[in-house]
Amino acid sequence: MGRKVHPIGFRLGIIKDWSAKWHASDKGFAECLTEDLKLRKAIAKKYVDAAISQVDIERQSNKVTVSVRTARPGIVIGRGGQRVDEMRHFLEELIGKKVQLNIVEISQAELDAFLVARSVAEQIERRVAYRRAMKQAIFRSMQAGAKGIKVCASGRLGGVEIARREVMHEGRVPLHTLRADIDYGCTRAHTALGDIGIKVWVYRGDILPEAKEQSEPEVTEMAAVMADAPAAAVAEAKVADTVAKPKRVTKKAEAEASAEEKPKRAAKKAENITKEEE
Repeated sequence: MGRKVHPIGFRLGIIKDWSAKWHASDKGFAECLTEDLKLRKAIAKKYVDAAISQVDIERQSNKVTVSVRTARPGIVIGRGGQRVDEMRHFLEELIGKKVQLNIVEISQAELDAFLVARSVAEQIERRVAYRRAMKQAIFRSMQAGAKGIKVCASGRLGGVEIARREVMHEGRVPLHTLRADIDYGCTRAHTALGDIGIKVWVYRGDILPEAKEQSEPEVTEMAAVMADAPAAAVAEAKVADTVAKPKRVTKKAEAEASAEEKPKRAAKKAENITKEEE
């Protein structure tokens, strides 16, 4: 059994979101899945040089929204948006449904794992030394602000007869930490001696849960007076507050007071008796 978990699938529903958002019944599921595969394959084939990283698909009844994430939006959009209209009509004819096409620009291609892997693969296809291509990709990603990156190339590296695997990394890549924002990309370099697989992991920092907003404490009338009034007025208000409040009498104090009053009451009673006798 394999011992590796897909970094994006491992974090789905926690810090990552699904690339396809739709719900279908048991009968319509296979049809929707086939349409998704057709859309992604057609977009990747038509825009080979557009640096497309991801295609998000969202369905609403008979309407399909396709969001294309690319580092070169000018190639996809074309002059005056001409290529967007052509692509939309092509996709509508392909699946037979209304398609809304959105183009999302990737600001930093060096922090996107698939685009980094694709750049390494293109250099290897142009017969650049694989170690040099991997080192350059790592350097550019770290310069762009990545906290860690790992690049793995496997296959007939350097044209040797026996395939092997080469791994280079820099910084931290915490694969077991769910809050770690790790992007993963995998692609192939098609060479004359066979395909070379490229895998890239990019660690872009942690995504922490948002702190719950604490409710503000209730401001009492006395606190409001103390905040607004000057020092002398505050002192007077404190004195008035202490005078106005009656002292709390405990049971022990009541017992002591009654014990002190008993002899006084007895003496007063004796005086009253003597007066009556006289």
